[in-house]
Amino acid sequence: MKVLMTGCHGQVGTELMALAPSCGVEAIGFDHNTLDITDKDAVLACVAQEKPSSIINAAAYTAVDKAESDKDAAFAVNATAVGYLAEACAQHDIPLLHISTDYVFDGSKQGAYAEEDGVSPLGVYGESKLAGEEVVRELCEQYYILRTSWVFSAHGNNFVKTMLRLGKERDTLGVVSDQYGKPTSAREIAHTLYKMLMSKQQAWGTYHIAQPEVCSWFAFADSIFKEAKKQGIPLALETLHAIGTADYPTPAQRPQNSALDCTKLEEIFNLTIKSWQDSLVKVIEELKDV
Repeated sequence: MKVLMTGCHGQVGTELMALAPSCGVEAIGFDHNTLDITDKDAVLACVAQEKPSSIINAAAYTAVDKAESDKDAAFAVNATAVGYLAEACAQHDIPLLHISTDYVFDGSKQGAYAEEDGVSPLGVYGESKLAGEEVVRELCEQYYILRTSWVFSAHGNNFVKTMLRLGKERDTLGVVSDQYGKPTSAREIAHTLYKMLMSKQQAWGTYHIAQPEVCSWFAFADSIFKEAKKQGIPLALETLHAIGTADYPTPAQRPQNSALDCTKLEEIFNLTIKSWQDSLVKVIEELKDV
């Protein structure tokens, strides 16, 4: 199975490339330096040349706050470019697997969001990702849209790496405690994408992937520091305290609740999603000597 991979050096892309051999996948990876997905001609030519059996789009504009003042760039990568990939898949009659986000929701629901719940993004990033979803549905018959949340790994920029860096630099740290979601490791997302791709279900549509259980950013940070100490990582941090969203203003508004319900994914693909706590142990092990 030959898969064309965009965003191959991002969090999920790195894991997809690493897992490919053990999954029997020939992964052909591209980043923004080797394939400009905002260039339609380049995308169509690349797919025609490589002749993959499917495309996984792990590329995205993910700078949530910067997107508020950089709308054109966010939409170019998260919507327009996705349309080019979707068009290429339609032309060659191959599936597109596309990663989306919890930020398509406004966070006002009590309880976890299901796939059919109404979307209402709060900012440009969420709007651009929603536009990407819509163009996939419009142009592709064979597609999996996989919404995820609070992605972390030993690669790239993410909350776990930021907390560990700050925990080494500061003795006191405040973390938001009134926003809730489900941390999800890039490795778990990569495993899930391959399982979906190689299944015989062909149950095309939109799915949610997030690891149980729901927590706040503060609770997630607390778990990170406890695990870091358990693994012997030296920290300067002595006091971790909870703050409210109002105490940490950002250009982009975040959903207060972005927990995703993954029942549909687990039932249709016969999956059991492991806890983020288990994944966190592995990620901190990878970061110990960094």
